[in-house]
Amino acid sequence: MSSEHRSSAHSGHINLEQQRKRAKELLLRLKDGSALAELALLARQAPLPAVPRLADAQWLIAREHGFASWPRLKAHADAVDFAARHPSFAADDEAGTQHWRCGNDIAHSLQLAGFRGEFHMFADPLCMGPAPELPEAEFLALRSAFVSSAFGMPIADAQRRMQDEYRGLARIGEARRAVLWCDADAYDQLFLIAVLAGLTTPPEKLELIEVDRIPSVERFIGIGQLAPDLLAWLWPQRRPLGADALALARRAWKAYRAPSPEAWAEIAAGETPSLPFLAPALRRQLLELPSLRDGLSLTERLVLQIVDELGRPTLGQVFAESHGHREPLPFLGDLMFHVLVRALIDAPAPLLREFDAHLDWPRRPLELTALGRRILAGEACWTDHAAAARWVGGVRIEPGRPHWAIDERLVPRWRSSGAR
Repeated sequence: MSSEHRSSAHSGHINLEQQRKRAKELLLRLKDGSALAELALLARQAPLPAVPRLADAQWLIAREHGFASWPRLKAHADAVDFAARHPSFAADDEAGTQHWRCGNDIAHSLQLAGFRGEFHMFADPLCMGPAPELPEAEFLALRSAFVSSAFGMPIADAQRRMQDEYRGLARIGEARRAVLWCDADAYDQLFLIAVLAGLTTPPEKLELIEVDRIPSVERFIGIGQLAPDLLAWLWPQRRPLGADALALARRAWKAYRAPSPEAWAEIAAGETPSLPFLAPALRRQLLELPSLRDGLSLTERLVLQIVDELGRPTLGQVFAESHGHREPLPFLGDLMFHVLVRALIDAPAPLLREFDAHLDWPRRPLELTALGRRILAGEACWTDHAAAARWVGGVRIEPGRPHWAIDERLVPRWRSSGAR
């Protein structure tokens, strides 16, 4: 055990810079083979990489400190440092404030930062699965069935969660102040317009915190990756939402749920100053519709390209490469990504072949099938071979039948079955 580790074990304080330095030093020893115990531990967890990476060394450092991963070690160190620097900080939110987020990723950090309001989560992934305009009871039943099937959740649990979340949304108007915390991606922006479109009587104060980048963060993915002190830094940047934002949200939400993407594409092609990140997010979400060229969504095409280029990568490696480097506006969590990729693996005519099914899904290698190679090359169209219908918002794509598709300029086109 190193002196740095003994010190942190005694005091509970972890110097993150010291641990980064240790990880780099450990990486050198992993590469020259002198870190025998650490190499043995890596080998027990997964097949040893041909060339150890910094991520392997960081994982070993995290395990030494009792954390399951480097991000968890970092989150703990950030929280302790924030508490030490801000012993008397208290956000000026009121006890009756409702903080809304499309996930629970900032719930604990808000508490650490001193926020006193109630945290509410709305996690229905509206960027995936069917979202047509239906009466509320039918819509919730459809969304519950999708979440249950896609994520392996018992239908009763999915129904209960869906009802609880939408019932909570209906009570936002009762709050004196409601604050929505959003990123710029499609997941968050669809959450935002769904919330705003459903407001019949807005709360006395309705405010929005949204961000698409953070100074010094090289690859900003979302608010959930931020330490508590940065949530406190964001708090004064919130802004009120007025009638113009509510009207835009209602129009955009209706367009997204329509059976044709034409009105949705019209909004996406323009400017949305009252909700400035909405148009770019809607443009990115349009790319989840099949392309006229190959029938693939952008997510599907990125997956095939990465598998083709990396040569039998694991599914986890494909997610990391897509999410961390190639996806222009990351919006999928790892489980959501897995659901979308499974459709390419489990189809009767699959585009991907999966190996080592006994391993956890992130560790299973993938390779392209012959059909996958043909479609990636633009020699065939995925919607002519897929067996299952899929939805993007209110648009339903039926395999082998005429359907909406997107051309290279993001203009919706009606594609006849078998047309090239």
